[in-house]
Formats: sequence, structure tokens, C-alpha cells
Amino acid sequence: MSNHRYFAAFLAIFSLAACTAGKHSQSAKTTSVSVLSYNIHHANPPSVDGKIDMDAIARVIAAANPDLVALQEIDVHTTRSGSSLHQAEDLAKRLGMKAFFSKGIDYAGGEYGIAVLSKYPVLETKRYPLTTLAGTNGEPRSLATMLVEMPGGRKVLMACTHLDAQRNDSNRLVQMREMTEILSKQPYPVIVAGDMNASAGGPVIAQLDAHFERSCSDCAPTIPVINPRRCIDFIAFTKGKFSVRSHEVIPETYASDHLPVKAVLQLSF
Repeated sequence: MSNHRYFAAFLAIFSLAACTAGKHSQSAKTTSVSVLSYNIHHANPPSVDGKIDMDAIARVIAAANPDLVALQEIDVHTTRSGSSLHQAEDLAKRLGMKAFFSKGIDYAGGEYGIAVLSKYPVLETKRYPLTTLAGTNGEPRSLATMLVEMPGGRKVLMACTHLDAQRNDSNRLVQMREMTEILSKQPYPVIVAGDMNASAGGPVIAQLDAHFERSCSDCAPTIPVINPRRCIDFIAFTKGKFSVRSHEVIPETYASDHLPVKAVLQLSF
């Protein structure tokens, strides 16, 4: 082969390698993550008193095909749902995901709280108790965090909560302040999702918005499942670290008393 032909072949191979590397680099920079937030009502379809339908909840999550899931109202070894049933671990097994459960209260011989599920490798999990003010009769609540490693080695902290459900905002506002303080100090980009029991326009979601960006601004309602009127289930994230590719409220009306919320976020870090 002449020197000219050898040089031309070398350039072609080099150009192809550079193009491939560029595509890989571009792909790494444009990775997206799919997030689902779902209050599952301890897997009890509201239309069927006392029934525990794990199949229905698993079908809803599987159809949404999320990478990360924030779950609320999870039963673990309760007489209500079955003393041998750990709902978070059961769903994780069905879906091929990893689970972390965070207790809110002791309930019916077991525990009741929230959970995070992940398709990604899990590096660390933590539970943070949130304050319930004395004399309010509010239930203890918690914040669950799961540090995951995404493709390309990037780390994201996925967080889940379920704030107080009482009529006034006192506990919710204290809990939201604690939660945003904890999450704002994290060294990783954060995604936080859950049932906030508060609508946009009030002080609780204003506190969330001061620290994080929501996946929706004019958010579609999530409750009740029939003729929904209020959005209280949200997905939010560290400002500047993600952009929103899509946001939807899934119109699934059988499995729970909340509609699931899904967002696909584009990583920008």
C-alpha cells in the first residue's frame, strides 16, 4: 500500500473512532431518568373494601416503566395487608428493582411508611425522621433517601416523603422546611417526590419551590381518582441539574385513591 493510501486509511479509521467517541460522549451527556411518584393506599383498591391487590399496583408501575419510584402508604408485615408481606420488597421483586423502606409509624403489628425503588445500583440509603408538632395529633413522618449510580457513573440522590395529612399546614410546613434543608445540603443532584398533602399556591409548596424545581408548573390534579380536583403529588429536582422532557398524571382509577405521576428528566450534569 502506498504512503498516500495508508495515510487515507488511517484518517478514515481515526475519523470513525472520533465520531463514535463523540456519539458516546453526546449520549452520556443526554442521559434521561424516568421517575414515578405513587401513593398506593397500601395496595387497597378503594372500590373493594379490605382487598389487597399487589398485582394491580405492580401492573401500574410496570406499565409506566420508571427507573426510580417514590411510594407512599406502604404496609410492612401488618395484619391489615398480611403479616408475611413486605409491600416494598414484594414490588421490587416483581419489577426487578431494589427497595428501601422508611417507617412512619408502627401499625397493625407491623410498620407503615414510604419507600424508594430503583433500577440502578444502590450506593447508600438513609431515613430521616420529620417533626410532628406536640399537641397536633399528627402521625410521625419521615424522609427516605437513596443514592444511586446511573449510567456513566453519575450519582443521583432519590428522595421520597409523605407529609402530614391534617387540615392545617403547621406540621407540613415544618416537615417541608426540614426536608428542603436536608436535601439542599446534599453533595449530589437530588430528585424528590411524594405526596405533599398540599397544593401549589400555599406556603408548603412555596417552600419546596424556593429550593427545587417541579416537573410541572400548572400541575394536573392527582386526587381523587374519579374527577380529580387537586394536585398534591409532586416530583421536583435540584435546579439547573435537570430539565423536564415530559410530565404526566397517569389516568389509573382502580388500584389506589391517588393517580400516579410520572416525569422524564434530562440530566444536564
